[in-house]
Formats: sequence, structure tokens, C-alpha cells
Amino acid sequence: MFERLRDALRAALDAATPAGDLRDLARQMREAVIEAKVAVRELRDGLGRTAGELTLERQRLADAERRGRLAGEIQDQDTADVARRFAVKHRERVAMLERKLAAQRDEVGLAERELVEMQAQLGRAERDRPLTAAERSAERAWRDLQQAGGVRPGVDPADDRLKADLDGAARDAAAERQLQELKQRMKKD
Repeated sequence: MFERLRDALRAALDAATPAGDLRDLARQMREAVIEAKVAVRELRDGLGRTAGELTLERQRLADAERRGRLAGEIQDQDTADVARRFAVKHRERVAMLERKLAAQRDEVGLAERELVEMQAQLGRAERDRPLTAAERSAERAWRDLQQAGGVRPGVDPADDRLKADLDGAARDAAAERQLQELKQRMKKD
């Protein structure tokens, strides 16, 4: 299932291509990781559904066995026979669902491990990719600025506070706009 995605990651890591191509490969790797996350979520959902089916089937088995015992106690042979047949069916279904659940757990575990590996490979690819000429130029400019006494954003602890303040202000402004729009719609109605 993840072979195509893993191959894309390997190709990106092994590529000795120009930076533009590496960016494209990194984009493909990010898309592959997103697809893998969706696949893992779907596998987990399937695991949950199977667990629910197994719980229900176990209850049905218990009910059939209980009915068989009760029918045997009152010596109703026909009902006891029917209950036994249903118990056999439910027991077989429980066994099948237990095997299915075990297989799905294994599949989810494998998919999760592959996703972690893919994410690590993507991280390495993004971290180790060669800088473009523009990125090298910007890096030199930041180093020159820092040597002159300037502060590079993202390095100063106050930046986080500033960013949080700006994010808060943006949220407040968005909430105010939404409130004004809602008021205008209410006036129209």
C-alpha cells in the first residue's frame, strides 16, 4: 500500500538533481505523507468498526447460548436445537472477527511505522536539501545584520511574544468583522 509513497521518498532522498527539482520532490513527499496519514486514519476507523462488530457478535453468541440453556432447562428440545445452531454460527463469526481484528491491528501498526519512517525521511530531505542561490544570499544578509548588532526574527525570545500578540490581534479583528457582518445580516432580515 505504501510502496509507491516509500519509493517517492527514496527517490527524493537519493536524487542528485537541481534545487528546483528537489523542491518538487519534497512537495511530492509531503503529499505522500498526507496520503499516508489519511490511510492510517482510515485503517484505524476500520479497526474500530471491526471491534464494534466483534462486541456485538459476542453478545449475540452469549444470547444464543443463554437461550439454549434456558430451553434445555424447560426441556424444549426444538428451541434448544435452534439455539445451538445459532450459537455455532455466532461462535464461527466471533472467531473470524477476532482473526480480522488481529490482522487489522497488525496492518495499522505497520502503516503507523511506515508513516513515522516517511515523516523522518521527509524531515531529513527538507533539512538536508541544498540551499538555492536566493536562500544563500538571504542567509548571508542575516549573518551580516546579526554581526552589525541586529536581531534575526525567530532567534529573539521576544519574537514569540510578538507573534502571539499579533496572532491574538488578528483573531480579535476577525471576530469583530464576523460580528459586524452578523449584525448587518440581522438588520436586513
